[in-house]
Amino acid sequence: MTSTGVLRLGTRGSALAMAQSQTVADMVTAATGMRVELVEIATAGDRSSAPVQQLGVGVFVSALRDALSAKEIDFAVHSYKDLPTAPADGLSIAAVPERADPRDALIARDGLTLAELPAGAVIGTGALRRIAQINALGLPVTTVPIRGNVDTRLRKVAEGELDAVVLARAGLARLGRAGEVTEILDPMLMLPAPAQGALAVECRSADADLVEALAALDHRATRAAVTAERALLAALEAGCSAPVAALAETTEDDEIYLRGAVISVDGRFALRLSRTGTLADAEKVGRLLAADLLEDGAENVLGSAE
Repeated sequence: MTSTGVLRLGTRGSALAMAQSQTVADMVTAATGMRVELVEIATAGDRSSAPVQQLGVGVFVSALRDALSAKEIDFAVHSYKDLPTAPADGLSIAAVPERADPRDALIARDGLTLAELPAGAVIGTGALRRIAQINALGLPVTTVPIRGNVDTRLRKVAEGELDAVVLARAGLARLGRAGEVTEILDPMLMLPAPAQGALAVECRSADADLVEALAALDHRATRAAVTAERALLAALEAGCSAPVAALAETTEDDEIYLRGAVISVDGRFALRLSRTGTLADAEKVGRLLAADLLEDGAENVLGSAE
């Protein structure tokens, strides 16, 4: 905390990151009474136009974590799906607020749904996971990789450069643009990325008072869900480089239902399995489902995403 008693929240400078961080800042102030100021941190991912899969996991995270370790900021807000699965030395995820809608969304010209897009339609997306699942559907469409902020991507549809784009619905909602969605994609067709729609609030482990204060924002069911999804991802990262998708749902009875998928980029191999368990066993459920996927052939696409 600064000498003025104001908490410094580090954030990427994109409109979506700023919106997410302001939401968390308001939650912290409401829960603790402490003032929060946003500190913009430029990351390597923001400075590059290369596809995300070429830049590597954590490209939007490392600069924020460096600023935390250097005590330039007090805490940071990440899109949880951007975080590497390995923990960072000296840092703690103090809170995982209640998750927004984790599903993917289609924004298409003329209000079309995915099934209504004509043969030869071009869909833009930056995620191999989405490309693989669209290919697996066998639709007569073409996917192209895109980068840029939400406005840039939506503009490509509005101006006719693309017929559609696929984005996370949570991000569109946080920017007030959910009304432009033409179809929310059923997870049976398009399983989300692990931890999609969730935020991670991170601070230094040694700042015990801040860890305790931020814990007021934690949502138990959301934390369990993303723990299961990320445990699956962590277990598969060592043995499978194909796109991985996962979604955990929880019940009021403290049960968790985890679905996972491994898909080759061309869509020809698509393995989908599920497991159930309790919230307390969320990490174990994720690891067991990963083992199931590997046992049933996920290793067949080892290296296919390289």
